[in-house]
Amino acid sequence: MAADNMYEGWVGDDASSANGNMIWKQYVPKAWEETDIEIKITHSGVCGSDLHTLRSGWREAPYPIVVGHEIVGVAIRVGSEAEGNINVGDVVGVGPQSDSCLNRDADYRCAECAAQCENYCRRRIGTYASKHRNGSKTQGGYALYHRAPSHFVVKIPDGLAPELAAPMLCAGVTVYSPLKRYGAGPDKSVGVIGLGGLGHFAVLFAKALGAREVVGISRREDKRTDAVDLGCDDYIATGDEEDWAVKHSRRFDIIINTVASVKMPFAEYLGLLTLDGTLVQVGLPEGPILFRPSGLGLTRSRVAGTYIGSPSEIREMLQVAVEKGVKPWVQQRPMKDANTAILDFEAGKPRFRYVLVN
Repeated sequence: MAADNMYEGWVGDDASSANGNMIWKQYVPKAWEETDIEIKITHSGVCGSDLHTLRSGWREAPYPIVVGHEIVGVAIRVGSEAEGNINVGDVVGVGPQSDSCLNRDADYRCAECAAQCENYCRRRIGTYASKHRNGSKTQGGYALYHRAPSHFVVKIPDGLAPELAAPMLCAGVTVYSPLKRYGAGPDKSVGVIGLGGLGHFAVLFAKALGAREVVGISRREDKRTDAVDLGCDDYIATGDEEDWAVKHSRRFDIIINTVASVKMPFAEYLGLLTLDGTLVQVGLPEGPILFRPSGLGLTRSRVAGTYIGSPSEIREMLQVAVEKGVKPWVQQRPMKDANTAILDFEAGKPRFRYVLVN
């Protein structure tokens, strides 16, 4: 059993921690409440958000910080007021969100929480780099234990290995949610830009949802084999194929763009959309993307955003993964090698997700 007042994990004390300088040491966890569940962590996925946060790429991080928000483990303590019908011994997971307002305040009506869209609550709380409602700092999963409000703890269904479930809790649901929302199915052509951790999930879930056509899009021809092995029906190498934007104009009903670079050819991507098509920008660059709005008017298309997934969406996605046999490409790394793992992640070495294992 974890100590009530102290955990151990990989702590980032400043921006240099993103350079492989996290330190294994003690830190203060969330103060226990009877609505909580305590988890002995077995697996924790490595996400690009972890690197952005460690180096304060999006905003100044609240150091000291423990990152990791694709957490899977065993419930070892369940509060007397916990939700979700979770029992000690269950395999459970926690994604990027730790809490929201859940309409607890009598003077505030949250339409998002009422609609089970807790991930869009204006008072949402991240699994790390935030503060719990009781004032405790939120700390993530590069550690031995995790403590979280039960509303945001989900059971991992039988038939889904924990190392496969972990990266689904952020990367998986981040693309599953918009694919489902915009109707990926037998009548839709789906383009996936960027075949990394997020992109490979987009291919897998677009296929699982029955899309008519799923096409991988990346800069170089050397990703074609991976694209085909993932299940893509076609592949576009934008850096090696002449006039690719013209050749594939108005081809896709849905585009999932996982690229997080400010230098991407965004206007050309918009030209790939059909009439009333949707480009969902999933990658989050550390700077602005420039494009001309006129590119939208030519096909009455739209650029949409998305943000992780709600607990109900995560449960639905996990069940789809079991039923359709979705198997992400995962490489397991020992938790003790977390510093090396984040450096390898930054260098683009994983195919396609690293999962730290205790």
